[in-house]
Formats: sequence, C-alpha cells, structure tokens
Amino acid sequence: MTKSSEVILEAVAPHYWEQACKELMKNDRIMRKLIPKFGTGFLMTRGDPFVTLARSIVGQQISVSAAQAVWDRVVIAAKNKVNPKNILALTVEELRTAGLSGRKVEYIQDLADHFVSGRLHANQWKDMDDESVIKELSEIRGIGRWTAEMFLIFNLTRPNILPLDDIGLIKAISINYFSGEPVSRHEAREVAANWAPWRTVATWYLWRSIDPIPVEY
Repeated sequence: MTKSSEVILEAVAPHYWEQACKELMKNDRIMRKLIPKFGTGFLMTRGDPFVTLARSIVGQQISVSAAQAVWDRVVIAAKNKVNPKNILALTVEELRTAGLSGRKVEYIQDLADHFVSGRLHANQWKDMDDESVIKELSEIRGIGRWTAEMFLIFNLTRPNILPLDDIGLIKAISINYFSGEPVSRHEAREVAANWAPWRTVATWYLWRSIDPIPVEY
C-alpha cells in the first residue's frame, strides 16, 4: 500500500462525527467554542490493531510529541513496516536505541508475541462491547485500562470513551473548565456527563485544545 493510498483510507470521519459535534455544541458551552476552532479535523484510524496497540504502549506516560519521536525511530528500526514479525526480529538493544524503556521493550515484544501466536482474536473485537474489549486487552502484559481505551478510540473509533487516566485529557479539562485549577477524577466525570453519548469526540477536541496536532495511534 502506498503512502498516498493510506491517506485516502484514513481521511474518512466516523459516521457519527457530524451529529456528535452538533449535539456537543448544543449541550456544552466549552465545546461550542472548541469545535468550530478545530472543526476541520476528525478522529482517524489506521485500522491496524497491532500498530494501534504498539503506538499506545510507546505513548504511555509521555507527551504526544515525545511519543511521535520515539515511534518514528521504531518505524525506521522495523524497516518502515511495523508488524509483529518485524518487532520480534529486533533486538532489545535496537528497541532501546529507538527510545523505548526496558519495560516498554518487554511490553511491545509480548504484544507482538500475542499476535504471532494467535492468542488474540482481533477479528471479534468490533462486535464486542467496550468493557469486554478492555477486559481482553488488559490481560496482555503492559496493557491496562488507559491503553485499552486508546485502542477503543483510535482503532475501533467507539464514540463514548472517557479515558480518565489520560493526563492530557485531565490537563485540558483543568484549563478549559477550571481555569487551570487541579481537577479530580470525580470533577472530570461530572464535566463529561454533558458529553454522553459522544465522550470520545469531546475528548478528541480537548486534546487538540492543548496540542493542535491531532493525536494519532
């Protein structure tokens, strides 16, 4: 697949996006300002479960820009084709040189092994409910709730995911809704009550409010 054809495949908004934006702007005063500001973009997926999960592991506990820099080096190390076989072909030293911590090397190798061995049933995930997918993914080493939620957002494009463990989301809620004051999970959940059933869409716009480059996994 060429790079240009990948762009064509990606550049399709989720079917619910337009409706979600309209309802969010109607129900939430902050969304009324944010969505027009970044209204030309939308959530995009590469459609590859392994790449989405691997990118999520790379992005754990680091900024979007730092995660992108590390990922770019992983892609180069994997000869521009990140898949389970190519990841398993890399040495620990090669993955560390790309910028992965020792723990993340273990995680991404274990993820690749799960795919190669057939222990995962990726073809069934699209028909499973959110919590069932989170439960199955959380059984993989290094994949907790946050990573599973990133998968639901960026691969399955589920419309109503609220990743309360995401530091970027909490920061954006703090800035946009609380004038920069610290925000508890309870307060964040209360704010997000206005966003249902489109909490994924609201989260995406809040991410963009603190980093105009769209988040991508």
